[in-house]
Parts: sequence; structure tokens; C-alpha cells
Amino acid sequence: MFTLAAVLALGPTAALADPPRPGVGSPGSGVGSGGSGVGSGGPAASVAGTPAAVAADAPAPADPAPPTPDPDTDPPVEPLVPGVPGGGRAEYPMDTPDQVLPPLQAEGDVPVPEPEEGVDELVEYLPRSVVGAACTATAGAYQRKVERLLGLVVDGKQSVADCMAIKAFQTREKIKPANGYAGPVTWARAELLAARKDLDPGRRCPVKKYAVACVDLDRQLMWVRKDKKVTFGVVNIRSGRVGYATRTGWHSVYWRHKDHWSSIYNTPMPYSQFFSGGQAFHAVYGQIATPTGSRGCVNLSYGNARKLWDVLRKGDRVYIWGKRPGS
Repeated sequence: MFTLAAVLALGPTAALADPPRPGVGSPGSGVGSGGSGVGSGGPAASVAGTPAAVAADAPAPADPAPPTPDPDTDPPVEPLVPGVPGGGRAEYPMDTPDQVLPPLQAEGDVPVPEPEEGVDELVEYLPRSVVGAACTATAGAYQRKVERLLGLVVDGKQSVADCMAIKAFQTREKIKPANGYAGPVTWARAELLAARKDLDPGRRCPVKKYAVACVDLDRQLMWVRKDKKVTFGVVNIRSGRVGYATRTGWHSVYWRHKDHWSSIYNTPMPYSQFFSGGQAFHAVYGQIATPTGSRGCVNLSYGNARKLWDVLRKGDRVYIWGKRPGS
């Protein structure tokens, strides 16, 4: 059994440099293993008829440059960091780029690591300049969205009243630190609580006699319903970042692998349920509400991915709409 500590000891850079495990991604092991990202143009694209898996050692492309901020709507650009020293962990391992050809079969019986301790999903990401502030005057990255969800004046500007209201919400929901900054964790929590009261206000997810996994990229939420019954309650998710959009529209769960490893970078993807090329529902070991998104997969917390595994089946339908904010 691999431990998470053993995997983390490699670090993301080491993980990317490691060669694939024997038999994984080789011509005789089936076609590669999934990753997450856009369908064509991934590093493992077929070259002159060569299957994607053969090119598994190809280097990863650099992430696309972030979009130019709109000064009228976007707060000043400053990298966000966990606001509590030692608290919070960005996504690990990083999602791997999509392979043109989808995975076709299991690639061995090596179990993925299990989390060694619970991940604190309520550590907020802040600009370094406001870490330690009692109540920040800085407009948050999700200022307008949090203002709307908390019933404040929606102007995208941080006022003293805004800061105190957001801080009170953070204190009530045990978000750390509670200093009034409207970051990704505060927004994700507010969206989740609102959805528990009004699951699908826009009636975007079709109601069918069969099971449908509903994925709302606008709110970064998902749930499963069959007819009028919700069989998997709404949870926070993380979808594709800039340049690696999660594909919208209708899909079907076509392949499931509980102990899945990506063959490109030897990266664990627990409870993978593939629905579009190399894009899948799967667990990650760190936080979900991070400043950046995945490379196309729909990421869930380890616990939620494990529960979803028992709800969905091969052939179940997936319906995705919207766009991840900032992507």
C-alpha cells in the first residue's frame, strides 16, 4: 500500500519527472490512462498513428498565460496563498493533461494512496498583503459573488460594512482566517449553502427518468438526480482552468477505475469515473476551492469522490453547463 506521505515526498516536480510505472502507458497495457484537460493537443497526442500512450514521456506544455484583468471588475492581481501558516494545501497532484485517446482498461492492481489526515477545506486563500489583517479593506477575488450571496450591495468594492458582514459569515462557518476577504473558499462555502436551499434556481439540469450527474461550472457545484429524487447531494467541485476547460454538454460515464493512476506522470487519480476523453470525476488530496482550476477533470474531495463512486454506474449520463469563473 502506498502512503500519501511517500507520494508527497516526491513533490509535484519529482512526480512529473518520474518515468511511468512498468506496463503503464505501454503499447501492451491498453491506451494510456486518463488525465484531465482538453481533448486535442495534449502532450500525448498521437503522432503519425502512434497511440497516445507511447508518447507518455512527452513534456507537459506550459500553462497558458492568465487572462488580462479587467480593472473595472477585477481586484488587483496578487497571488493568493493559504491565509493560515501551514494550513491548506493546493491541489496535489496537479491534474495531468488529457490524452487524445481515452483509457480502455485497468492498468494493474497498485492501490492509490489514501489520505493520512483530513484536509481542512476551510482555510481561505489570501493575498500575502492582507494575511494577518483583522478586517481587510481589500476587495476579494470573489467580491461581487460573495456580496450577492450574503445580500450585500453588489458593487465589487470592499466597504467596512462588507468586511464586517463577510467576517461574520466566515466566523460562523469556521473559515480561517476570518478577516473579511472574499476569497475562493468563502465564495465556495456561500454557494454551497445557497444551493442547499435552492439547488437549481435556473433549472439548468434536465430532469430525466434516469440518473443524471449535474455539473454547474458557474457555481462550481455538482449533484446527481434521478427523476425528482436527488441521489447525491450537492457538493463543491473544481473544474478546468484557463486553456483546459471542462467540456460542456451531454456525456456518459464510460469507464471507471477506483485505483487509477495517470500513466503520463505516475499520478494517482482515486475513484476516477471518465465521461469525456481523458476528463473524469476523481478525488484530489488537497483543497477543492483553490485559486486555480484543474486541467479539465471535475475534481472532488476524497470523501465526496468515494461517495460518488457508489452512486454512479457505467452508462450514467452527465450534463455540464456554464463556465468556471476566471477561466
